[in-house]
Formats: sequence, structure tokens, C-alpha cells
Amino acid sequence: MLRLCRRTILATLALPMLLPRTGHGQDRPLVIGSKLDTEGALLGEMMAQLLEARKVAVQRRLQLGPTRILRQALLAGEIDLYPEYTGNGAFFFQMEDDPAWHDPRQAAAKVRQLDAERNKVVWLEPAAANNTWAIAIRRDLAKSAGLATLADLPAHLGRNGRFKLAASAEFVESPAALPAFQKAYGFTLPPERLLVLSGGDTAVTMRAAAEQLNGVNAAMVYGTDGAIAALDLQVLGDPKGAQIVYQPAPVLRQEAAERLPQMGEWMRPLFASLSLETLQTLNSRIVVEGQAAPRVATAHLRGLGLLG
Repeated sequence: MLRLCRRTILATLALPMLLPRTGHGQDRPLVIGSKLDTEGALLGEMMAQLLEARKVAVQRRLQLGPTRILRQALLAGEIDLYPEYTGNGAFFFQMEDDPAWHDPRQAAAKVRQLDAERNKVVWLEPAAANNTWAIAIRRDLAKSAGLATLADLPAHLGRNGRFKLAASAEFVESPAALPAFQKAYGFTLPPERLLVLSGGDTAVTMRAAAEQLNGVNAAMVYGTDGAIAALDLQVLGDPKGAQIVYQPAPVLRQEAAERLPQMGEWMRPLFASLSLETLQTLNSRIVVEGQAAPRVATAHLRGLGLLG
């Protein structure tokens, strides 16, 4: 998805350029990139179609690579625009311990200011959806036990309520993941309430919860995973902001922003439409139903009345 580490970001400096340089004339196509994952490709495709509907020539470089490649390409002027996540600013600027990254408004404002000042990179308004580490539970458990957010979990565990979490070793052990949730909400999951799986594939943890494998009824997820709704799971809210906020937003070079000053106005209604539930549904149409990303993108934009 979007998880990064400082070593990965710093390694960017040693990477060779992978893209041919393009001209910088006013009539050249706007080059749009995206990361490798399903959501990145979907967001990039929606951005491309939205611009094409406004008679802007675009060149797609979708699913170009991981975060470090997209970031390097943007800073080098090899791409003009791509969807990024606000919380990754914590790693871009080596400020992981700053509490601002845990608040949606502060995170968006901070990365916007830092990138503008240091890199002449413009961040437009982000979506409300938060694609961060989360815990999802079976919907029947949420309903029967009255569990809506992680704040409800300590009382449920205190009553010895049913709860067993499938998660990766990284999620269980990393101070930024499960330990951060436990510290913020005052609960502890003993070994018997955990099923620790190798790797970090949320498709596996979600399937374990959906099928109640070894008594599992909860799963490590990313907030906008496409299979959450399809598997009848529900994300427990994080009202205390235990996790860094990762809201998707259009990010572009200042030169491109000056060339198309309407960009913010054009992108605003699209990203305003992307709630957590909406992105889950759109991702599900691709990863669960097998629809092509361009088709899903077109349907959503038409539903918003943004394709004319």
C-alpha cells in the first residue's frame, strides 16, 4: 500500500533516473503517474479522465512504481502530477515523531507548507478517506457487541467478549501499529487473542476474520482496502488518532500548477467525494468484482457529473 520507512526514502537519492525527460512547453501533455497498488492506479486514472474532460492533453504513467520512484520522478520533473498520501510527509521530511501527522487538518497543512517551501511541490485538498493501518471486525460482532470504535474495545475485552485478531508480526510488534492502539485506548491483547501471520498481506488477515479461522473475528487492514465491505467487515474508528493519517491528495509540481491554475477547482469535487466507504467500494469493484480501473473511474466521475 503506502507504508514507508526512512531507509526507503533516503535510498531514493541513490536511484538512477528511470524515465526519459520530456519537454516543458505549454502544449506538452501533462504527465500523470501513480503507484503500483490498485487504489493508486484508480486515483491516477480518475485524475487523468477528469483533465481530459477539460481538454487537457495527458500522458499516463500509471502504476509506475513504489512511493520512492514516484516521489523521485516528481521532484525531477519527469512526471507532473500523481496521487500521494498526506502522512507520507512524515517520512519525506524525517519528522515521524511530530504529532501533527496524527491530525487530518494539521497533517495536510504541514506537508503542504513543507513541500511548497523546500521542493516547489503543490498539495491540493485531500480526500476525507484515511488509508492507514486499522483494525476491522466482523460486522455481526460489531452489531451484537456494540463496537464502533477502538474506544469501545477495552470494555468489551473486560467482559471477556469474543475478540481474536489476525495480523502480521510487524503490526503486532511495531510501536507505530498495534502497540500504539493499545497505548491510546488502554487495552492489551494477550497471545491467545492473536493469530500472527507471516507477511503483511491484508487479504490474508481479512479472509481469516471472514472465515473465522482459528476463532479469528478481527483483522489488521488498511482503511480503504477493497475487500472490507465484500467480506462483511467493519473498520473500528480511531477517534484518538493513534495512527498517522494517510489521506490521498493530488500532488503536482509548482510549474504545472501555474500552467493550470484551475487544477485545484477541478480536482476538489472528485476528492471531496472520496469518503472511506466510497474508496472501499471503488477498490472492491476492481479487486473483488474484477472490473477494469478505467471503467470504475469513468462510472464514478459520471455519477458525480464531472465528465460533462
